[in-house]
Amino acid sequence: MRIIAFRTLKEFFENPEYANSEVSLRAWYHDAKTSEWKNSNELKKQFKHASIVGDGRVVFNIKGNAYRLVVAIDYEFQVIFIRFIGTHKQYDKINAKTI
Repeated sequence: MRIIAFRTLKEFFENPEYANSEVSLRAWYHDAKTSEWKNSNELKKQFKHASIVGDGRVVFNIKGNAYRLVVAIDYEFQVIFIRFIGTHKQYDKINAKTI
């Protein structure tokens, strides 16, 4: 999978407030980048706790569920678009289906 854009993750974990997310976000990035999911069922085999929220959106729990990562996935073109990364409190203020 091609991931757009790692810069979003990097800016998040470079913030001293969220520095403890770096190892988990880099691990997620590596795992997702080396994957070739054809559909959400294949994704769920690898990430059992991921939530499929519709319209190609998936929510991943990061660092033992301390953070939420929302992505949009185009399985046909093998592209993941980072849409949001934040705490649960921040996540509660967004709509994962439309962000």
